Amino acid sequence: MVYLATGHHYMRKPINGLALVVPETLGLDASSRHWFLFCNRGRDRIKILHWGANGFWLHCHLPHSGIK
Repeated sequence: MVYLATGHHYMRKPINGLALVVPETLGLDASSRHWFLFCNRGRDRIKILHWGANGFWLHCHLPHSGIK
């Protein structure tokens, strides 16, 4: 299942920081097999957090125009 953390989030948070946001905002266990999506204020960048076989994975999408 995929969950979208509503609102904007500080995109400099590392994996552990985002893993703490999941139970605080969604009331779910971050180490479940679900995928958690986070957006920045401008909604042009996303981070996806999920638990793999032996730890967290963090996927990031930055649009090409956003790289400076």
